[in-house]
Amino acid sequence: MLLLQARTLFQTAPKVYRKLYRMASQEPKILSKTEMSASEARWITLKKIKFIDQGGQERSWECAERKTRKSAGVDAVAILAILRSKTKAFKPSTVVIEQYRPPVGKFIIELPAGLIDEGETAESTANRELHEETGYRATETLHISPVIVSDPGMTNANMQLVVVAVDLEDKMEWPQPKLEDGEHIVTKIIELSKLKAELEAYDKKGFVVDARLSHFATGLALSQQIDIQ
Repeated sequence: MLLLQARTLFQTAPKVYRKLYRMASQEPKILSKTEMSASEARWITLKKIKFIDQGGQERSWECAERKTRKSAGVDAVAILAILRSKTKAFKPSTVVIEQYRPPVGKFIIELPAGLIDEGETAESTANRELHEETGYRATETLHISPVIVSDPGMTNANMQLVVVAVDLEDKMEWPQPKLEDGEHIVTKIIELSKLKAELEAYDKKGFVVDARLSHFATGLALSQQIDIQ
């Protein structure tokens, strides 16, 4: 009960309750790693691909695939939420999340994201996941990317980036997320102009920064430094 209360307080007012949350929570840790057959796996399978390359040579390739892909043909979305104040009470900001990722064995700083359910679009999934993971509700969809991949040498997993606006009436708000059992996510609000510096600070604290978030932050910073016109 104490952990639940501390997490709720942390998510709604993170600067004030960070210490309480850390005291009430248990640090996750890897207990073991063992080989798993594809038949045992619930979410992922392995495939052996035979193909002919540009030189006419037959080759093979090992590939990991999600078992959860639905008929839309897209696995997931990542959400870049632009938080804006109607009264200019705060500078344009975004919301990122801290989450422990067992494959890496560390806490990751990343964009809100989630798998696309059957019957959903990228936009509807983004709206749902943003509200569930952060408590914010999108007021406008600004951009939906084409289907993109992150690690095509290892997996065919794909996704779309959905950019949304979250318009707040005045000052910054910290709504309560709607997390499912077993989800341990902490939200962090960062001014867009300070995003790259904040991610570098996270790296120094031992977090791993998600590549997509890092690429966006670097591109945003470079766009402010380089005359690309």
